[in-house]
Amino acid sequence: MSRALRSIAGAAAVVTVMTLSTGLVFTQTQVVDPASKPLPNPNPTVVKNWGTLPDNRAWGNTAGVDIALDGNIWAYDRCGANSCAESKLDPIFKFDRVSGKVLTSFGGGLIVFPHGIHVDRQGNVWITDGNDNAPAAQRGAGARGTPGPNPQATKGHQIFKFSPEGKVLMTIGKPGGAAGDECCYQPNDVITNQKGEIFVSEGHTSGGRIRKFSSDGKLIKTWGAPGNGPGQFNVPHSLAFDSKGRLFIADRVNHRIQIFDQEGQFLEEWKQFSRISGLFIDRNDNLYAIDSESSAARHPDWKTGIRIGKTTEDKVLSFIPPHQTETPYGAAGEGIAVDPDGNVYGAEGPLSRQAAGGGVTKYLKR
Repeated sequence: MSRALRSIAGAAAVVTVMTLSTGLVFTQTQVVDPASKPLPNPNPTVVKNWGTLPDNRAWGNTAGVDIALDGNIWAYDRCGANSCAESKLDPIFKFDRVSGKVLTSFGGGLIVFPHGIHVDRQGNVWITDGNDNAPAAQRGAGARGTPGPNPQATKGHQIFKFSPEGKVLMTIGKPGGAAGDECCYQPNDVITNQKGEIFVSEGHTSGGRIRKFSSDGKLIKTWGAPGNGPGQFNVPHSLAFDSKGRLFIADRVNHRIQIFDQEGQFLEEWKQFSRISGLFIDRNDNLYAIDSESSAARHPDWKTGIRIGKTTEDKVLSFIPPHQTETPYGAAGEGIAVDPDGNVYGAEGPLSRQAAGGGVTKYLKR
């Protein structure tokens, strides 16, 4: 825990709390945005509206992108809108990483609200479905429904494992969602380890928890609860493993990364990478964290954009700023991935663009 006890550059205040039950040291910090000072931008060339959908259809909302085993790009589109509930269009696409042309597509009619995307070591594509298809009249005031499974729904809140050709190989969770000890409700992201075990983060509107499953989909354990202490969450939005097998979790509303071992033991929390929607760790342990949401109301004095560091310490080394749009905020996506050439892809939606429509922006390596 030595890194958690170090003073962080730019910190205005540090409060250290010892948890009596575990002896872990949990360090809370008030930090200055590292991107408020000049940092190098390794990907300065911006290619907007990258990736051409079939029939030149317009992109809707997206928040997910990952890298195929062959280096090409997997991403999804929420059927030209922010939901596929009433659509039969394919939401999942593989793009040629050079031309941006579609190589394959699938998933039509199966998924309501594609959210997390993960390509495993065999090239299979995992998708979390973070909403349901209950009639609008059955939902609460929020756009993502009531805080619990809705009996009116017939699909949604599940995890899908697809072959690279689009065959469904596994599903986890009940159609329409489940609560308590059952899975799932508002699954945000999914990732697998070297043994094929499956990790899922739940909770998109508040709170959250982490589920661990065996490679055949049997629940092994659950950890986490609502809150801002060690091992607690407020929207665990994205997951990534480093080369040591540590699980990095973007605890978005708590404006931090939490790091765990694969048994759910809390290791560290990092504050330098902002209000993170998406994480990506490459084979060299470069850490990419994309912030689509910082604002005067949500995270004062922090910029949206992509912060880049290493998995060895809580330090931002470079920064890709949001690309310019018709609004003064610019745009930075929710999902992020980096191809073998070092090009960065941001998956964007209306919120991240501060306007209608979404899509993928490509940032070319210098």
